Amino acid sequence: MPRQTRLILCPVNLRHVKVEYNAYSEAVEMAQRRGAKLIVATVAPEIERNMNIYNSDVYWGEELKKFVAAHPAEGVDVELIVRKGAVHRQIVKLADERKVDLIVMESANPKVQDYLLGTTASHVVTHAECSVYVVRS
Repeated sequence: MPRQTRLILCPVNLRHVKVEYNAYSEAVEMAQRRGAKLIVATVAPEIERNMNIYNSDVYWGEELKKFVAAHPAEGVDVELIVRKGAVHRQIVKLADERKVDLIVMESANPKVQDYLLGTTASHVVTHAECSVYVVRS
């Protein structure tokens, strides 16, 4: 009997969404087909390099809302989450905490062309307890 997918996690790197958001589009389609809830998450740095950002939780939360509003997930229950820390660790931690059935993520930073699989995706594939669907950029 096939596993039921009830909860999908899609981490989004908001610094690169103007270039790549293929994984998000794929996650939305999967959630629509499977009747699953979609968690769209972003991971903010612990220490902001941009001195104009005083509260990174609020800033990145607003940016995430803008991104989802610009790319609506019709008919899908969407939850937005902002985490702080190392991206690869926070994705795995969030997936474990929320008992996610599937992670859908990009393969690499769009500027990194030399790697087959980005270091973040590689870590998540290796350490996540759930299935991971990696979308090539």
